[in-house]
Amino acid sequence: MTTVEVLAQTTTAGPVRVASPAPREVWWRLAEEDGATLVTQTPSWLDALCAASPFEDASRLYSFAGGRRLLVPLVRRRGLPGRLTAEESWPSAWGIGGPLAPPGTPDGEEALVVFRDLARRPALRVGLRFGPDADPVWTSVAPPDFAAETLTTYVLDLRGGFDAVWEHRFRGRVRRDVRKSERSSVEVEVDREGRLVSEFYGLYEKSMLRWAGQQHEPRALARLRQSRGFPRRYLESVADRFGTSCAVYLARVGGEPAAGAVVLSYGDRAKYWRGAMDRDLAHPVRANFLLQRLAIEDACAEGRTAYVMGDSRPGSSLAHFKEGFGAEGRPSPRYRRERLPLTEADRFMRTTAKRLLRFRDA
Repeated sequence: MTTVEVLAQTTTAGPVRVASPAPREVWWRLAEEDGATLVTQTPSWLDALCAASPFEDASRLYSFAGGRRLLVPLVRRRGLPGRLTAEESWPSAWGIGGPLAPPGTPDGEEALVVFRDLARRPALRVGLRFGPDADPVWTSVAPPDFAAETLTTYVLDLRGGFDAVWEHRFRGRVRRDVRKSERSSVEVEVDREGRLVSEFYGLYEKSMLRWAGQQHEPRALARLRQSRGFPRRYLESVADRFGTSCAVYLARVGGEPAAGAVVLSYGDRAKYWRGAMDRDLAHPVRANFLLQRLAIEDACAEGRTAYVMGDSRPGSSLAHFKEGFGAEGRPSPRYRRERLPLTEADRFMRTTAKRLLRFRDA
């Protein structure tokens, strides 16, 4: 049930009303009006993830005097008192959330109203993750009680169509690898009905074990992290709710699954969400490069203007892979207000565990 409250704080134009959870019809309307909307900012994303994780909708719709509106997607853990939970957009493993607003919204005063309202929430932690195209007004007014962290999201500009992307944005080494794959025995299937989810997830499990070996991580710990961070039901839930907007690309070599990619689409943007491979099969024939080429070509054919390849640490091998396709790293900030130093405690425990395990970041 949606509840409506009038904030004690107002703007110079008058009072501000907040509805929570936000009405879905308004959420979809704002998603359509905001040209920077990512698939991870839609109600379908929230529904898919709440179906796979113990969270519930805590979104907030701000209505300003004069009819201007702004929506913040949020979730909180089910079954916990407000003062013992977190309200975030989104939890770190969920990708980019952040406010949705029509063109011209917000101004600095409206953005500050949102930050101050969220700062007063009873939750132990309130978090906002902005996309690379978020209005800079948010960073200009963020209050000091919100700690800032800048992440890097890689985005490929698709304007001009696939021919322009291939000729002017793909690096020469990537074009060579794609051509090598096209001359090989790789067979690619594209599924938009959820048929290939099981095969993709099997590849993902193999990838997790390979990454564990590279990072000097015990296999049992890798499996535990996988079961918590990306369980199979998570992928199934996304494929079910997004339907044809969720494409699973699967490359086979000799009939065996070699590499896979999951791409989600909404509005002007396609998102490369997950990738996996059996390195022994995929690497010799450069199967991953062919999958990305096909996914990017499909995004161009669908009229998308950007292909979002996700977060990576600049200078890492994964960032190098994405840059080969012409993706550029853009800052995408995260802000957190915490009543207790939860993030620092988590970082300390992770760092200590990595040191004990002689963990190496891949």
